[in-house]
Amino acid sequence: MIGREPFRGAVLDAVLERITYANEETGYTVARVDTGRGGDLVTVVGALLGAQPGESLRMRGRWGSHPQYGRQFQVEDYTTVLPATVQGVQRYLGSGLIKGIGPRLAERIVEHFGVAALDVIEKEPERLIEVPKLGPKRTRAIAEAWEEQKAIKEVMVFLQGVGVSTSLAVRIYKQYGDASIGVVRNEPYRLATDVWGIGFRTADTIAKAVGIPHDSPQRIKAGLLFTLSEATDGGGHCFLPEPRLISDAVQILQVDTGDVIECLGELVAEDGVVREEVPSEDPATPTAAIYLVPFHRAEISVAGQLRRLLNTGADRLAAFASVDWDRALGWLRERTGVELAPAQRDAVQLALTSRVAVLTGGPGCGKSFTVRSIVTLALARQAKVILAAPTGRAAKRLTELTGHEASTVHRLLELRPGGDAAFDRDRPLDADLIVVDEASMVDLLLANKLAKAVPPGAHLLLVGDVDQLPSVGAGQVLRDLLAEGTPIPHVRLTQVFRAATESGVVTNAHRINRGDYPLVRGLPDFFLFAAEEAEEAAKITAEVVARRIPAKFGLDPRRDVQVLTPMHRGPAGAGALNTLLQEALTPSRPNVAERRFGSRTFRVGDKVTQVRNNYDKGASGVFNGTLGVVTALDVENQTLTIRTDEDEDIDYDFGELDELTHAYAVTIHRSQGSEYPAVVIPLTTSAWMMLQRNLLYTAVTRAKKLVVLVGSRRAIGQAVRAAGHGQRHTALDHRLRSG
Repeated sequence: MIGREPFRGAVLDAVLERITYANEETGYTVARVDTGRGGDLVTVVGALLGAQPGESLRMRGRWGSHPQYGRQFQVEDYTTVLPATVQGVQRYLGSGLIKGIGPRLAERIVEHFGVAALDVIEKEPERLIEVPKLGPKRTRAIAEAWEEQKAIKEVMVFLQGVGVSTSLAVRIYKQYGDASIGVVRNEPYRLATDVWGIGFRTADTIAKAVGIPHDSPQRIKAGLLFTLSEATDGGGHCFLPEPRLISDAVQILQVDTGDVIECLGELVAEDGVVREEVPSEDPATPTAAIYLVPFHRAEISVAGQLRRLLNTGADRLAAFASVDWDRALGWLRERTGVELAPAQRDAVQLALTSRVAVLTGGPGCGKSFTVRSIVTLALARQAKVILAAPTGRAAKRLTELTGHEASTVHRLLELRPGGDAAFDRDRPLDADLIVVDEASMVDLLLANKLAKAVPPGAHLLLVGDVDQLPSVGAGQVLRDLLAEGTPIPHVRLTQVFRAATESGVVTNAHRINRGDYPLVRGLPDFFLFAAEEAEEAAKITAEVVARRIPAKFGLDPRRDVQVLTPMHRGPAGAGALNTLLQEALTPSRPNVAERRFGSRTFRVGDKVTQVRNNYDKGASGVFNGTLGVVTALDVENQTLTIRTDEDEDIDYDFGELDELTHAYAVTIHRSQGSEYPAVVIPLTTSAWMMLQRNLLYTAVTRAKKLVVLVGSRRAIGQAVRAAGHGQRHTALDHRLRSG
């Protein structure tokens, strides 16, 4: 390794057989290796950054003994060495390390070239065409993959010394190519903005390793941007009050307050952030709000676009301004056989006569039927109707409900690489009525893109339950539109219809929303399995999903049952539960391909979810929260295929698998906009800070037929009592009121 002192430990030469554990952040790995001397495989532990099964390694470290796992080799550093035997070369080539070469092709190449196979690929790759059934196109692809692998390895040798994990090293190389080492050494904080998966903390670790001073302006400015980014991504805030930003940044950076204030002033002057005074709870003392530029622009734009739509003189549904509503609603009653309640009638009229409107209400209050009625009347007048929802599942449900095709908002707008939409103010959608369901999920940036694409005179109807959790992304758009004093007209449905009162799920959702403890006895569709400890709750949850629900209700544990948790971490968090549920539902099987990535192992049949917006994937991008199932795993071409809940097949290179995580269990926040036949909700006091009424209410309202709570009555009681919505820092309501 670079700059090492003379080494006095042990050296172990071996072939890496399999990785049994790997921490994506630290690179700490537990693996089994074959020393080539016969006998059992040897366990090695340590920072095996970049090592892949099939590679021959020269590891330096020390022998030790673990009280539970016995003798093992503790790796301090390693180098990759090319194998010197025919068997070693064949195993190396067939390991999946080089894209395009799998075990069968490796066997044919070694059969033809013998131990010289690696030299041929390195120095005379054109000779690969000598191998039977290996054409010029594939020969070129293998040569290119070999060269890229070599280049990445060289960069990785440097990055390994500054603590960068394998997957991130590959991303850095793909972003900067041969300039990678220069960027990392001189501008490490660029990584946090340029490379997905690298945040400020990783960039800061690298910066320290390459000698960037602790109090350098470069570091402090990057830390301020990180603090704001954390507030938007993690807390859903559109801005931070200046005093809070400064104090949070000081705590994160551990530098003087004066240095942070000075660098913040420079950032404002450079237009790196925006400072604006917005109203606070005390009218006499406005808040100095600091925004990241995209969120400031979006907030101003959304307010302006909605006012533009409301105030335009054009009306693409002008016929409804003078319609005989008694007659129109009578025709609708004859068509559907159902009489609308007074509030539903108001909502129908509002949607068809107001350019912008909001329809809100809880489960069982008739939102869905009201939307169907609005769409039916609009289509009867030959209106051009567009239906959309934030998720694929919600769009499918909207299609089934109305009989009219619906799409996701992302697909509707045809978002492109970089996030720009094909439809905007200069090229609006061709629609008279646009209905967006599950609008509580729509964050500020998406709301901005949507509002820009609505043509003048068209009607925009946002439908959602304002009592649910706000969007995962920044903002609380639906709540801000409904705030007192805004010009956005709305109808709130409150009457629970008789048929819905027979559902324990609906009954308990409304009880929770009122602050009442849910009924957990005597209902056919709502149950509680008591468990005080988080570990016990996790075990019961896995048992309920894998065995009890399928046995009693005939539901498929993967397709029909979803586990929803308050948190990702902890014994009963989504991470731990995914491990338990994967073992129960998609266990490892001999001779069946699987792929380990970091601490996760992917198998055919796994339920997975996308964790970032990737505009380059699929027909129109793949977006954060998209669910799917792994349908294929190709070791030779290093690809994994999933079928999404929008029935699209998407391929992932093995280097992109950090975009996916298992989804047998997901956090309640990530479940927004989706409905499942059954949900299982583990609630324990270990998630105390997350236990709030709108969290539990959102989880329960995701279920169509069945809810099973697993956990302690105390935790459930805390969730029901905690009415706070976790106020977000936004100024959209102010901008709507003030114009």
